[in-house]
Amino acid sequence: MDLDPTLLRAFVAVKEAGNFTRAARRLNLTQSAVSHQIRRLEEQVGRSLLYRTTRSVRLTEDGDDFLRYACQILHSLDALSRRFQASPVSGIVRFGVPENFIGDRLPTLLCQFARTNPEVQLDVNVSMSLDLHAMVRASELDLAVVLTLPEAANGKVLKQTQFVWVAAETFKVPPGTSLPFAFIPAPCLNRKVGVEALDRTSIDWHVVFTSASMQGIRAAVLSGLAMTVMTRDDLEPGMKILDGQYGLPSLPTAVFSLIWSEEGQTPATREFGQLVVDMPEQAAAAKLARAG
Repeated sequence: MDLDPTLLRAFVAVKEAGNFTRAARRLNLTQSAVSHQIRRLEEQVGRSLLYRTTRSVRLTEDGDDFLRYACQILHSLDALSRRFQASPVSGIVRFGVPENFIGDRLPTLLCQFARTNPEVQLDVNVSMSLDLHAMVRASELDLAVVLTLPEAANGKVLKQTQFVWVAAETFKVPPGTSLPFAFIPAPCLNRKVGVEALDRTSIDWHVVFTSASMQGIRAAVLSGLAMTVMTRDDLEPGMKILDGQYGLPSLPTAVFSLIWSEEGQTPATREFGQLVVDMPEQAAAAKLARAG
C-alpha cells in the first residue's frame, strides 16, 4: 500500500480539528477538497476511518488504529526532511577544544553539523597545549571550549568536573624517593594546577615525562612510569585516584565553558555553538538511557 502523505495529513487534521470545516481552514483548502482526500484515503485503505455527522466526525475503530500509524509515519517523514534538508547557513567555523572534552559525542556532533550544513567549512583545533583563550581573543578562533577554574570562567558554562591525582593501579613509589610526574607543556591547566599544588608542599617531585598529547600522558601513566593530574572524567580502566596518598594535597574543581571571539558571532557559528551547548545534556540523556 503506497499511501500519499498529503492524505495522511488531511486525516490527522480532520481528527484534531473535529470537523471538515476547521480542518480545511487549517490546511488552507476547501471543505470539499478535504472531504475528497479522506474518501481517497478510505478507498486506498479499504476501510471506513471516520463516522460523519452534519456537525462533527469521530474515528471508527479502524480509524483509531490507523491514526497511530499515520502520526508515526508523518513524524518520521518530518524528521527525515529536517535531517537531509539543505541548510542556508554558509561560511567558516573555527573551533578550538581541549582533548579531554572530546569524549564520544564530539566526533558525532562534527559529522552531524557537516552533513546538515554542507556549505559551512569546519576548522577544528584540538589541543591541550594551545592557549585557546588567547586564540579566541586574537580572533584566530571563532569559538572554543576552554577548561578553567570556576572563578575564572566566562562564557557559557557547559559542565563541571574535578581535578584528581592519578596513577596506574599498580603504581608504587618507595618511601623517601622523589615522586615522578608526567605533564603536558605549558600552557596547560592540568599542569598549572598540579605544579602550584605541589609547590605549596614539601613533597620531593620531578617531571619524568612530557607530552603535548593527552594520549601520551595516559600511556605514561598506564605504564606505571609516572603520576599526573587529570579531571575525574578522564580516568580510564587501569588507573586509580591517589588523592590523600604520598602527602598529596586536594585539588580544585574546574569547569568547561564555551567562549566566543568578538567577531565570531555569525549564523554558522551560532548554530554550531548551540550544538556544543546541547552536547553535555545529550550525553547525560544517553547515559541515563543506557542505565535504564
